[in-house]
Amino acid sequence: MATVQMSVRPEDLNQVPTGKERIPDPVILVIFGASGDLTKRKLLPALFHLRQNNLLPANFSIVGVARRPLAGEFEADMRAGIVEFGGADSTDPRLDEFVKQISYYPLNFDDPASYTGLKAELDRIDKERNIGGNRLFYLATSPEFFAGIVENLGAQGMAVPAQGHVGVVIEKPFGHDLDSARELNHKVNAVFAERQVFRIDHYLGKETVQNILVFRFANGIFEPIWNRNYIDHVQITAAETLGVEGRGPFYEKAGALRDVVQNHMMELLSFVTMEPPSSFEAESVRQEKLKVWKAMPPIPILNAVRGQYGPGVINGQKVVGYRDEERVNPDSGTETYTAIRLEIENWRWAGVPIYLRAGKRLKQQATEVSIQFKQPPLLIFNRLQNSGPCQEIQPNLLTIRIQPDEGIALRFGAKVPTSSDMSVCPVNMDFDYEAAFGKSSANGYERLLIEAMLGDQTLFAHRDGVETTWALFTPILEAWAAKKPDVFPNYFAGKWGPECADRLLERDGHVWRNDLGRKA
Repeated sequence: MATVQMSVRPEDLNQVPTGKERIPDPVILVIFGASGDLTKRKLLPALFHLRQNNLLPANFSIVGVARRPLAGEFEADMRAGIVEFGGADSTDPRLDEFVKQISYYPLNFDDPASYTGLKAELDRIDKERNIGGNRLFYLATSPEFFAGIVENLGAQGMAVPAQGHVGVVIEKPFGHDLDSARELNHKVNAVFAERQVFRIDHYLGKETVQNILVFRFANGIFEPIWNRNYIDHVQITAAETLGVEGRGPFYEKAGALRDVVQNHMMELLSFVTMEPPSSFEAESVRQEKLKVWKAMPPIPILNAVRGQYGPGVINGQKVVGYRDEERVNPDSGTETYTAIRLEIENWRWAGVPIYLRAGKRLKQQATEVSIQFKQPPLLIFNRLQNSGPCQEIQPNLLTIRIQPDEGIALRFGAKVPTSSDMSVCPVNMDFDYEAAFGKSSANGYERLLIEAMLGDQTLFAHRDGVETTWALFTPILEAWAAKKPDVFPNYFAGKWGPECADRLLERDGHVWRNDLGRKA
């Protein structure tokens, strides 16, 4: 397939006003579970990127909190993480200054008395650095600690300070089914008002995801055709080549549906299908997303399939099956792959099937949204097509690549130049973010962290949305728990998943799009 490159001219970039980024008020960022990989690989590199771009307040402090005694080790470990995972220059003087703003406080999450000392430490830092009482608590711990940490913060009066503003950022998974999500919401909102709560989904920090709304609503050529009259079906894929990477105990409790579909993919789907909000303020965007999720009828169990990878080959290397992974039950029934067919019963999308799939140890790493349009009448072309170089006229396809190579591609038919008749072949118009705007070292957490510090909840999940999406998928999880899978594993590592996922689309006359990624 031929590809036509698309880019942004430098002179166009120079004419576009970039706008002035808001800088948060002075704040202490308290990271619970700071000894885990998330802090070193994602959070600290993202915060240093913000410092490099002068987007952090001068009076800013980071306090890492975890159970292990790490006196003298934590700051050095975080510095190494910023260099290794954030692409920072180890000789950059700004890095030394940034590390001076980092400290560590050991604390037993389950010990209420420990929080008295933490409060005193935060008050000391606040007075020393003139913070003004502002706090942002980031819960990067295992989910079982969320409720206890929140309750202990409330008991010590740290949720409602005498001055300043306070927020709490909570990592996924937020609950493991509808009942647990409701219970956790109740416990969190008993301490923090909803306006103080930031349920984070790192997919929403990705520029490509945020750009979906711009692409849809700022371009007159796409907005009028973004509906059931022109779109045949939608596919959203979140494919990984990685396995569980030593996280066996976590993944045994989660599985693909809880880990990826209920949160990441539903957020992504809402951006693709929502109505235009009245503004891009948090409440307007949230209401439109919620309308989409509430318009989804219950998903029949026949429209949900699951799989588990066996041994196979990834990138030329032999890998073990899921049941042979470290700290995984050798008879595990946990799904490492799931595919779902759903519909949205509203005026825009009625009758358009939407397919979601997510899996580990698949053939290729890619997260994409594919919008396939309906075919126009092609009788005059079909009479000629068999004699040309392309045997079949393919439908128009719009692909939004979320990762790893962000971009947007549009497939359309064009006449073959050398043919004597009107033979049609597909070609791609391809827009690549890196080619247009340059390579970025940002990991997606930059935008989310700055918005949480500013108190802007637009890119964060609301409790109503969390409970609505769990209500959709909890019946599937309960049905799967009640009946063990017939055959696990049911796909080889390095393949595109189980055959039952192919049959899910074949019922509608569709096939999965497996030529993912940029082909230029």
